[in-house]
Amino acid sequence: MIFSPLARAITLATAGSLLLAVPSLASADFIQDSKASLSLRNLYMNQDTRHDLSTDANKTNDEWSQGIILQYESGFTEGTIGLGLDVYAATGIKLDSGPNRTPDSFPTRSNGKSVDDFGKLGGTAKARISKTILQVGTLMPRLPVVQSNLEGRLLPQIFTGGLLTSQEIKGLTARLGHIDSVNQRSSTNHERMQMNVLGKGLRDKKANTALNGKNNKNYTSNSFDLANLNYKWNDSLATGYTFGRLEDLYKQHVIDVIHVVPLGDKRSLKTDLRFSRSSNDGQFNVDNKSFSGMTTYSFGFNKLGLSYQKMTGNTGFAYINGADPFLVNYVTNRDFAAKDEMSWQVRHDYNFAGWGIPGLTVFNRFVKGTGADLGADRNEGREWERDLDITYAFQEGALKNFSVRWRNATVRSNIFKDLDDNRIILSYKLALL
Repeated sequence: MIFSPLARAITLATAGSLLLAVPSLASADFIQDSKASLSLRNLYMNQDTRHDLSTDANKTNDEWSQGIILQYESGFTEGTIGLGLDVYAATGIKLDSGPNRTPDSFPTRSNGKSVDDFGKLGGTAKARISKTILQVGTLMPRLPVVQSNLEGRLLPQIFTGGLLTSQEIKGLTARLGHIDSVNQRSSTNHERMQMNVLGKGLRDKKANTALNGKNNKNYTSNSFDLANLNYKWNDSLATGYTFGRLEDLYKQHVIDVIHVVPLGDKRSLKTDLRFSRSSNDGQFNVDNKSFSGMTTYSFGFNKLGLSYQKMTGNTGFAYINGADPFLVNYVTNRDFAAKDEMSWQVRHDYNFAGWGIPGLTVFNRFVKGTGADLGADRNEGREWERDLDITYAFQEGALKNFSVRWRNATVRSNIFKDLDDNRIILSYKLALL
């Protein structure tokens, strides 16, 4: 679904027409509870791989682009069974790129060149009975076993499938889901889901051959099933269990715990613990246990966090390719989840409202990983990443809801490639309903 300017206009106009048509189709609750917004996202991204640019494999990602996203979320019709409809329409427009500067947010043609613009269009039908909601169609889940990547590039990663969410029991949220395809951040196509397992150790058991990051993409599935339970015991403690299965590739169990201890006088201590067990569901020897935990001390306008993460087993951490892995040391570019890798993180956040500048926030973090198994023919895998993130969101006046963000990252690694990464993001969100 690569869009010409005319097709792009038709797509946004179609979504707009749906919004205008809603009053004639729905009840009062359907309309009164509806929400609609128009988001503008201007992105400049430069990712310097610090390699020789004479080969295609080492081109620098450098782009300036504009994203336009229209979202509509209806309320529900009256009655025992309430019905509703959500609409998502987006377009990405390339503003600047050039030779040896690959725009990473855009689809690529068969000749290797990227398109000038592309679009995404989706809809979600939904039904509600009491406190249970069924959604079928376009999904952007943020659950431990599948987390859509929403901000990594110009447009988000989206899935198609069904999700049932129930909150009939106070404090308990239960979910059942099935996903049958993915639309990646820089793609127009809905396609089968790939498995991502980092580091050495992954093997095709039937063929008895070792796999690596390049040929893992040959193994795909069009069925991902999940079950999730999350219970909020009180205002300080929440626990969760999630099961996910990417058919014929892997199964995964995840337990997570969030505990917050108020210490008074704008101080608190938050602990975030995550345990997972991944195993094979077919011809691959997926075998990983992961533990990751982070403790964050909040005081005044500051937050100071420390984390630890460890991989054990015969392979690295398994997750759907393109999605965000549920790990505390998953940061801007690296996830520190290779076979046997151990990593730690230190992070500091500051809200400049403490200096009388509301809307200005900054965080910086440093993550270091060691001990990754890269195979008998290679040295120990070691890597580190440093991130600096500064955001200013205007609080009032004509620029309210407009924000400016600078994301800067440095990666040094013998597991992946070295990288200097800079992104400037200008965002504006206008409420239409």
